[in-house]
Amino acid sequence: MFRPAALACLALAATLGPALAQTVPAQIVPVPRLPGEMAPPLEPRRIPSHCIALAQGPTVRLHRAAFGDALAQDSIRLHYIGHASFALETAGGLTAVTDYTGFTGTRDFVPDVVTMNNAHSTHYTSRPDPRIPHVLPGWEQDSQPRTHELELGEMLVRNVPTDVRGMGGIRPHGNSIFIFEVAGLCVGHLGHLHHEPGPEDYAMLGRLDVVMVPVDGGYTMDVAVMADVIRRLRSSVIIPMHWFSYAGLER
Repeated sequence: MFRPAALACLALAATLGPALAQTVPAQIVPVPRLPGEMAPPLEPRRIPSHCIALAQGPTVRLHRAAFGDALAQDSIRLHYIGHASFALETAGGLTAVTDYTGFTGTRDFVPDVVTMNNAHSTHYTSRPDPRIPHVLPGWEQDSQPRTHELELGEMLVRNVPTDVRGMGGIRPHGNSIFIFEVAGLCVGHLGHLHHEPGPEDYAMLGRLDVVMVPVDGGYTMDVAVMADVIRRLRSSVIIPMHWFSYAGLER
């Protein structure tokens, strides 16, 4: 049976609502007891939280960027899918997926173009979605490098072939650095880069404003050498990928 003091506390809480929880520290209110009545065990003192204040406060603390939302003119959106795969979206609605494995994340969509490398199975698929209009493999064909220069109006997709290491030694033209020229930017994806590009490669690459770079430090390139590559490309935005531990990211 409720005591009068307890009823008063309930009425006060119902009147003030959530504001009371945010402004008044939680405390245990003693309730008068009848003679001989046992006191209830005291509960641990609760430390007031601020989760409601953060979620409903006047200051916006989260930058929401949902894939598929409208983009401002001359801007792009990069969405990390996993490992070495990113989805690139343009203001005009074009989409591209790098190192496409068949998986595009939780959102079901058909990219306009996908790029692939085949140093490992985590960078390509042999069964791409047949609805994709443009599938661009980055490895050699008949021992010759593949050359892509796909003009999509709003975006140009091109590649610079590089070599990869294999069980039998060097495999020429086994990887491609893909460049997406869009919104006045050059966005580069280094793929599974195994060596520093040569002078001719750098000339073909040009400056990459945004670059997605493998930072594993072993399967691709040593971190120090990869850092030299990034400095040479003079990239303003560097996005790490192809990492296997937080320790690798912290190097």
